[in-house]
Amino acid sequence: MGPVPNPPAEPEDDLDSYVGLDAATAEDRARERGWTTVRRVPPGAIITMEYLFGRINFEVAEDVVRRCWRG
Repeated sequence: MGPVPNPPAEPEDDLDSYVGLDAATAEDRARERGWTTVRRVPPGAIITMEYLFGRINFEVAEDVVRRCWRG
């Protein structure tokens, strides 16, 4: 069996602080805070639910972040 991976820590971040921001500002802020992948999805989109370390997800409607979650 191979070694268990030890990924670096994800950014310590208040995900609620992104809600209400325009999408471009939220994406820029997420990258500045160390998120390696930023995903923007429309409400009701069908997406894969696998957890991707270092990814932050934004549900965006009318260019405003409505919801935010890790992975």
